[in-house]
Amino acid sequence: MPAALSAYLPIAAPGLVLLVACLAAGRRVREPLWPVLVLVLAFILVRDAMTPAGLWRLGTGQGVLWIRFAEDPWSLAALGAGALAATAAMLALLPDLRRLVRWCARPGPLAAGAAGGVLAAAPLLLAAAGTPPEARGGEVAAALLPALLLVCAGGNLAEEVLFRGFLQGRLEQETSPLRAALASALLFAACHSFLASVVTGAGWPLLAFTFYEGLICALLRMRWGVAPAAVAHTVAILLLAGGLP
Repeated sequence: MPAALSAYLPIAAPGLVLLVACLAAGRRVREPLWPVLVLVLAFILVRDAMTPAGLWRLGTGQGVLWIRFAEDPWSLAALGAGALAATAAMLALLPDLRRLVRWCARPGPLAAGAAGGVLAAAPLLLAAAGTPPEARGGEVAAALLPALLLVCAGGNLAEEVLFRGFLQGRLEQETSPLRAALASALLFAACHSFLASVVTGAGWPLLAFTFYEGLICALLRMRWGVAPAAVAHTVAILLLAGGLP
């Protein structure tokens, strides 16, 4: 087993066992937001455990928020594959929530999703222009990019199914689509609070970015569906974690 992954599993596994037990104990609860709450807690756990395991680093250098993943392609590929498997399991085992996921109104909006990802990353990329690589996490080896693509695609698809598929879809049953989108973006940013203030020390720039990115993804979901939102999220993180500019 890759070293980074072997450090990660003991950190994340105990909490995940408890959260799976929570889902099992509440399986007869009819309110769909109950499993969403548990899955949000699981999302926070598996993401924040990546930092002490050395699977990624976030920080601010010369006022620039940066993201870098571990230079361990096998661990990143395993994380991406695991996220895809977890997403498939959520969709298969939670049919009431699966029905809330509107994937894509038509094929064309996937291009809108890619444009949304560029728009989400653009402020940070512009702020980083001219900043030395060592001030923003260092260079990224080209050989790492395929594994980086897999972990970004798998992890961000899971996040979008959770926040834009399950949560935003459920909120749209109770309020207007625009309010549901705003609530989805706000909760997404709020779920990065511990990561920003305690785990990494990245602070308010991370919260501002996640709200901005989350709002773009939420509006894409409102207009077109979860698939374009997932494309946007993947493109944004890939651009930032890939070492540009």
